[in-house]
Amino acid sequence: MNEVKTIYVLDAGGTGFKFTAVREGKEIIDSFTIPSAGKNLDEVLQKMIDGFAAILSQTSIPPAAISFCFPGPADYHNGIIGDLENLPHFKGGVALKAMLEEYFHCPVYINNDGDLFAYGEALAGLLPEINHLLEQQGNPKRYKNLIGVTLGTGFGGGIVLDGKLLRGDNSAGGEINRMRNFLYPLTSAEDSISIRGVKRVFAREAHIDLAACPDPFGIYEIAMGRKDGNKEAAIKAWDELAHVLADSISNSVTLMDGLVVIGGGLAGAWPVFMEPLVKYMNSSFTDLQGKQVDRMEISSYNLQNPQELIAFTEKTGSMIKVPKTERDIWLWYDPIKKTGVGISRLGTSSAVAIGAYAYAIDQLEVS
Repeated sequence: MNEVKTIYVLDAGGTGFKFTAVREGKEIIDSFTIPSAGKNLDEVLQKMIDGFAAILSQTSIPPAAISFCFPGPADYHNGIIGDLENLPHFKGGVALKAMLEEYFHCPVYINNDGDLFAYGEALAGLLPEINHLLEQQGNPKRYKNLIGVTLGTGFGGGIVLDGKLLRGDNSAGGEINRMRNFLYPLTSAEDSISIRGVKRVFAREAHIDLAACPDPFGIYEIAMGRKDGNKEAAIKAWDELAHVLADSISNSVTLMDGLVVIGGGLAGAWPVFMEPLVKYMNSSFTDLQGKQVDRMEISSYNLQNPQELIAFTEKTGSMIKVPKTERDIWLWYDPIKKTGVGISRLGTSSAVAIGAYAYAIDQLEVS
């Protein structure tokens, strides 16, 4: 009988370190956050040590492993963190994994937040939910691949292929933020798919100083007509995010062919950006002969829309007879290729925690 293991989990960001503990796929304590800022590297590292020590004092259960996300660039396999914009004290490289293993005498696994978010949603969120709905509809189709993207201070991503997390040869798999910006080709997609991008466009369209710009939630409320302000500018801000996001996701889906799940602080504004996002994904190119060519080989569906969710999961296709055989053989064939885009079913933080837990369990089982 396998031993039940407790994994200590951290969601590390530029402003806060959020700690929890997961056992049998569920959080067993109320998560808590410690501000990540410090006067020097030693103070920041001590905050991490204190956070994990606080979990131990709450649970009295030593960790089988510590598993957490940390911003990159990093050598995640060896647990060495590189130069970070939001955590400047890590300049020059810090061997975080080895340090924590010395303190807590257990394996330590570090990953990118987008990777762990995608893994959590693939195991216990959007992907299994969609496969369950397909089964309920009598549809034999099942999905095994998923890309998760997080929208917030930055633009993150992670990819799960056939149930396995894509890490890459350089700890750089799924780094979607480095895709070219569709609307501003001299910069990256993150300049539009981020808090700063939404605020910049609103300020530009509303002809106000950036310092006077409301936060993205305020811009969302204006776009929804629930708050006074320049509604056209607010809609434009979210539409521009949707346009650049659609191009980045379409490029990714073209290569990996699976479902798409969106999380992060800006995901809550999906009622204003999801419809244009899917519309842009389903748009077309015009080739050099003037012919219209679909943007993707597969069609995109808005899984937040009940009617589109039904259309996505309902059984389509038909049985076709195998030709030139003596036996009467029939096979199911569906010529319609589909991808679905939905919002996190677990919540971003919980998806990261479950992804971190599952990744640690995977590693412990093969070690």
